Amino acid sequence: QVQLVESGGGLVQAGGSLRLSCAASGRTFRNYAMGWFRQAPGKEREFVGAITWNGGDTYYRESVKGRFTISRDNAKNTVYLQMNSLKPEDTAVYYCAAKDGVPGYYSLSYYYNNWGQGTQVTVSS
Repeated sequence: QVQLVESGGGLVQAGGSLRLSCAASGRTFRNYAMGWFRQAPGKEREFVGAITWNGGDTYYRESVKGRFTISRDNAKNTVYLQMNSLKPEDTAVYYCAAKDGVPGYYSLSYYYNNWGQGTQVTVSS
């Protein structure tokens, strides 16, 4: 098991930026691919992006490509989500999640073993 704690959420105007962090503790962080998901009120949780264990590959949902960037620092046991050009439709609770075991399937929450508690991101128009 790995414990995950997100931070960095808040209120920002449309067009602004935020950087979310997800600090991991517990078992070896570098063993895990890491994902970011979000859930807006009344909607299902959706995939935002993911990064492989060594940072070699990243994956994003179409609507955030070119605006969001995932990175990780395995020495600090931390994964980041840099969000630029934010839009009101990006408003949601953002969760980080850790995945090991089956390769691939980065966009499917089912394959993630560990989840953080979430951090609220609100983008005002």
